[in-house]
Amino acid sequence: MRWKLLRRRLSVSAPRMIIRSHLPWPLRWAVAAVVLGFSAAAALWAFEFGKDIAGIDRDAEAELVQLRAEVAALRRDSERAVSVANTAESLLKAERAAQERLAQQLRQLEADKQGLQADLGFFEKLLPAGGEGLQLRGLQTERQGPGELRYQLLVMQTGKAPAEFNGRYDLLLTGLLDGKAWSMSLQGGARPLLLRQYARVEGLVSHPVGAVIKTVQARVIDAQGAVRASQTLRF
Repeated sequence: MRWKLLRRRLSVSAPRMIIRSHLPWPLRWAVAAVVLGFSAAAALWAFEFGKDIAGIDRDAEAELVQLRAEVAALRRDSERAVSVANTAESLLKAERAAQERLAQQLRQLEADKQGLQADLGFFEKLLPAGGEGLQLRGLQTERQGPGELRYQLLVMQTGKAPAEFNGRYDLLLTGLLDGKAWSMSLQGGARPLLLRQYARVEGLVSHPVGAVIKTVQARVIDAQGAVRASQTLRF
């Protein structure tokens, strides 16, 4: 039996034996990575070499330079446009400010005009002054409200180069209060008056609400206390 087994193993019909070398898996992966890296490097070199031969890089660099120049030109144009816009805005603000100043001046001129017209109307109501010296003219009163009376008068000095007058003026109100005779002067007494040719005087005087005013007398008093001019208004 042993002889038959030995002969079978030594004969041609004996089974074949294959001897293979065993490599570890990490080594196999390393070898595969090296091969792939080499292949990628070769492919990249071939690609770059092909671009160099075709002139693609040269065209791309020229286009890049041109694009950079265009971007710089656009940036300069944008800066100029912003500068022009800022200048226009500044001019617009200055123009608006000038218009506001002109409008304010116009309003002031209108107010001055109305004041002058009021003065002219006041003077036109005056009668021509006769003679020379200090005169009181144009006494006017207006009820402003309960217990209030607004007054207005004009003190004039006629003649050539009159001297400066430094004195006072006073108002005397007379009438009835609770059915009895009543009178009063300006609160606080006579008020200062200084003029050379003329002075326009106006103010507000308070009186009892129940008082019935019959007359209002304006008086101009000099420094010695003498009455230099007077005018009486009757109701």
